[in-house]
Parts: sequence; structure tokens; C-alpha cells
Amino acid sequence: MRNPNPFNTAIASLARIFNLPAIGKFVSILALAGLALTGLPAGALAAETAKLDSGDTAWMLTATALVLLMTVPGLALFYGGMVRKRNVLTIVMQVFAITCIATIVWFAVAYSIAFGGDGAYWGGLSKAFLAGMGKDSLSGTIPESVFMTFQMTFAIITPALIVGAFADRVKFPAVVVFTILWLIFVYAPIAHWVWGGEGWIGKLGVLDFAGGTVVHINSGIAGLVAAIFIGKRLGYRKVEMAPHNLVLSLVGASLLWVGWFGFNAGSALAADGSAGMAMAVTQIASAAAALAWLSAEWMIRGKPTVLGILSGAIAGLVGITPASGFVGPVGGLAIGLIAGLACYWASTSLKRRLGYDDALDVFGIHGVGGIVGALLTGVFAEKAIGGTAGAIEGNVGQILTQVYGILGTIIWCAVVTAILLFAIKVTIGLRVSEEEEGDSLDLRLHGEAVQ
Repeated sequence: MRNPNPFNTAIASLARIFNLPAIGKFVSILALAGLALTGLPAGALAAETAKLDSGDTAWMLTATALVLLMTVPGLALFYGGMVRKRNVLTIVMQVFAITCIATIVWFAVAYSIAFGGDGAYWGGLSKAFLAGMGKDSLSGTIPESVFMTFQMTFAIITPALIVGAFADRVKFPAVVVFTILWLIFVYAPIAHWVWGGEGWIGKLGVLDFAGGTVVHINSGIAGLVAAIFIGKRLGYRKVEMAPHNLVLSLVGASLLWVGWFGFNAGSALAADGSAGMAMAVTQIASAAAALAWLSAEWMIRGKPTVLGILSGAIAGLVGITPASGFVGPVGGLAIGLIAGLACYWASTSLKRRLGYDDALDVFGIHGVGGIVGALLTGVFAEKAIGGTAGAIEGNVGQILTQVYGILGTIIWCAVVTAILLFAIKVTIGLRVSEEEEGDSLDLRLHGEAVQ
């Protein structure tokens, strides 16, 4: 807000003290004259102006680095440890390459589609190649360059998550082309729908603080469609396909957990109480889900496993993502427990019953966890925390609103993902040959191998 002229302020104070209408009128004339002399437009004294906040900026720079850490090296290590040794370089190559590809696509067009305009479905191309973004451009209280890069890290990790669903069987050129097209035609439009200001999902009142729909349901559904469309790995359920190095996966999952504080608390876009509460519920939900998955596995299979507790922790992080700015600690605990159990069921019983080969449980954890988290946000949201009440506080209709957002995301993602996969299949091909798949993809596709 602009500082008012001190002389006019003093006159106005005298007018209030002595209750003199004439002086009040004189002040109005004098104020307008003062505005004209100083070159300010009428009404400028009451207008809010954007102002950079150094504390918010420092936090968002940190949060951006934390979210990038989730993909490289976090997700690369997590996935790398879960595949067979002969294909470990293939999966880490895909994740690292996607980090580079998504950066350029976001810079070129995807940021503009997501945040470049106020349309209900499409942000336009006015910010293509970051047109109009200068050193002093602001987004709220932080530089737009920081906001753009923060959002870029979300665009990076989302397609990187998808490759876990079709691990061990897809050509590298197909991954490259799919990533480019999927970011432009699936990720960026849905990001606009939810976060783009006038996007139709956001306008409905759907609550998604940090990407339950945009990142997790989106990647989970795309992963499921891809797993079904591409088909099962050779020897699926006939030969041993156990993770080759769970220590790598533990390090990766730990980096994901730490980075998730940037993901959720960073989505407050400020260093404030909202960020602090998001961090707290993120920690609580992840721990609760890890213990829930571990307990279920222990009771059903007789042994607690490292892979189980890691998967449960990620399930809790996914489940709390849409709710992190809207729920309190008790809500975070409940969401974590429910997400852990639901994702365990989806990654074991549901997958086995339906017979699809989601290699690294992208749908089971991110798809199901995102759906559960989005629904439970409508249950546990607290008006005092996020400004919107959930069903527990009497706003039962919020659950239906959440369902609309979930269905909109699922339908668009599933249909467009299938179209893109079909187009790639009939042009450059999707799947490696049986001979290549039966051998080491690391050697066949990249000429390298882990000894």
C-alpha cells in the first residue's frame, strides 16, 4: 500500500476530531489535488501493490530446491533400487532425462498453458518462452521466476513418476516423445484447471493444496493406462523380479520424504503458519501410513519388510498432499492411516485380482493414494486452517465437489494418455523387442551396465 501524504492525513484527522463537514469537503478537494500533483491515480492511496517479501522468497528458493531433490536423486534412487540389476541404469536414465526434458518444455510452452491466462480450460501462450517475465516480475510476494521454477519442479516429477509403471519394457525414444506430449496435453491443462486462477476445477471449489489431482492422480492414472496398453513384462509372475538393492530405495525414499516438505509446505507460497501446519501434517501422515502398511503386511504375510515400510511412507505423503493446507494434525493422522491401508490393498490384492503389471506400483500408491487423499480432504478440512470446512464441520457437499475434481482429472488423463500412447506405438513404436527385453536393457539401449 502507498504511503499517504502526511499533510492531507493531518487535515483529515482534524476534520474527524472537530466533526466539521466543511473541512471534510476541503480535505477531499485537497487530496485530489495532491494526487494530481504527485502523479498518482485517484484511489491509489487505498490500492494494494505487490511487494516482494524476502522471507517468503528465501523459503520458496529452498522449497524449490527440495522438490527438485525429490526427482534427482530421490526418485531415481527409489526406482533404481526396485528394478532388476540389469535394468537399473535404464530407469535412472529415464528419470534424469525427464528432468531435463520437462525443464525445457515447461520453459517453452507448458508454464504458459498452466499459468499464462484466465481461461477455464487453457492458459494460452502469452507466456511462452517466459515472455514478459523480468527480474522484478512478481507472483504474490515472491519473484515470478521463483514461482515458475517451483512449479517446474512439479512438472518434472509427475512424468518421472509414470515411468515406474512401465519399467523394464519401453524404448527410450518413446519415453522422450511421450514426456513432451504428455506435459503439453495432459499435465499443463490440468494444472491450469486446478491452480490457474480461473480454471474450472478450481472455480468449483475443489481443494488441492499441493497436487493430489495435478501430480498424483494424474501420474497414477497415466501409469495404469500405460501399463495396460503396453502389456506385461516378459515372465511376469513366472520369473523372479524382486528389487535388486533396497538400500538404494531406502535412500531414495528418505530423500523423497525430506523433499516433500518443499512440495507441501512450499505450496503455501509463503513462510507463514500455513506452511508450518502443512509441514507438520506431512510428517504425521507419512509416519502413520508407513506404520499402517507395515502392520497390515506383518499381519497378512507374517513378516514386516523394508519395501513395505518405504511404500507406506510414500503412500502417506501422497495422501496428505491435497489436504496439507486444509487439515490439522488429527486429520493428518487419519489420512495417513487410511492412505497406508488403501494403498497396500491396491498394490497387492487389487493389482493381483485385475492382472495388470504396474511394475513399481505407480497407480497403487500415487493413483489410489491421490484419490483417497482428495476425498478425505473433503472430510477433514478445517475452516480455521484453510478457509473451507469439510464434512466433519458440517460441509458434507465438499466431498461431492472433490469427486468432481477427481473424475475430471481421471477422464481427461486416461483418454489423452491412451491417444498419445497409440500415436507413439504406430509411429516410432513403444516397446523394446522380446530379445532386448529378455537381456539387459542397460546394455542394449545405453551400452552401459552396473557391474
